[in-house]
Amino acid sequence: MAFDFLVPIEDKVLAHCELMPPQALGKNIYKHTQRDGLPVLAIASFAIIGVKESRNAFEKKLEKLDVSAIRLQLYKLLMGNWNSNIVDLGDIEEGESVEDTYFVVKEIVAGLLEENVIPIIIGATQDITYPVYRAFDGIKDMINLVAIDSRFDFGMDDELISSNSYMSKIITDKPNNLYNFSNIGYQSYFNAQEEIDLMDRLFFDAYRLGDIISNIELAEPVLRNAHMVSLDARAIKASEIGMSNNFSPNGFDGREICAIARYAGISDSVNVFGIYEMENTVQSYQLMAQIIWYFIEGFNFRIKESPYIQSDNFTKYTVPNDIEELIFYKSHLTERWWVGVPPIFSLNTKPNSQALLPCTEKDYLDACDQNIPERWFKAYKKSF
Repeated sequence: MAFDFLVPIEDKVLAHCELMPPQALGKNIYKHTQRDGLPVLAIASFAIIGVKESRNAFEKKLEKLDVSAIRLQLYKLLMGNWNSNIVDLGDIEEGESVEDTYFVVKEIVAGLLEENVIPIIIGATQDITYPVYRAFDGIKDMINLVAIDSRFDFGMDDELISSNSYMSKIITDKPNNLYNFSNIGYQSYFNAQEEIDLMDRLFFDAYRLGDIISNIELAEPVLRNAHMVSLDARAIKASEIGMSNNFSPNGFDGREICAIARYAGISDSVNVFGIYEMENTVQSYQLMAQIIWYFIEGFNFRIKESPYIQSDNFTKYTVPNDIEELIFYKSHLTERWWVGVPPIFSLNTKPNSQALLPCTEKDYLDACDQNIPERWFKAYKKSF
């Protein structure tokens, strides 16, 4: 069993928990301890896992990520008005080889997915996204991956997998279960024009940092369609992390990244949430803990809704244009919007029914002015 490779939470973290108030997360999380072993998964909504593997870091790590320090900051935070149970499974240490670590990550995440438990992964480097993606093999046919990242991480074709090239491995590796990849927060000067062109050729979605900062709500429909989310801490500005090395002066601030994490939690499609590339500073530990808190907070506001199932709860709008009639739906309950796109067999849609693409009210207003939303157009082209 891959779960046997999980290392219990350190005693110093457990000792700190004893001093916390009853409302603190540390008092309410079921923990993997040396004395009691692994907690029961049957009652869990989330499972926190630390992954200390960093040998494939693009910029070599000078020291191991202190996952226990992040735990301490997370455990100090107070519970929200939540109805979900959280377990902390401890850490995955480096295996004999990086591939050994990948195998353990893949098996543990797959086991949690089969139990309908959402893994929250605290990883040293973002290449861990690859084995997490492979964990869906045999569980879900086609995956939508969203990365919150300043870079696309395609790397060079002949480059070994690393934290800067894991996406190349994902889009070329068999079986290819990736349906869509979306990037939130890329910064143009970190990405070669060839990478930007590749995003267009594959009909993937990319949102520049400035566009998201000027309207953070643009991130919500992108995350609403995601099955897994990979957050690179280097998408956050250096001043928010308390680090100068390998971090940029430009990026998301703490409020913005927490809002994005909350949107990821609200999405009822997101099955895995991973945070990677943190550094060992108190400010970083605190921000990572707050990001996780907001993801869990979002989860507790999830509402399952579909225009095809609860049609009475939606208003339908039909917008004719030169390509194809666009059908928009607006929820009366959440005021969220969807637009129909041509059916794609791999998304398990019913025969002759449209697939639904999350969108914004602005997309509807643009369509009324005969400006077709770019995400719809990419999904339309992809369906052929």
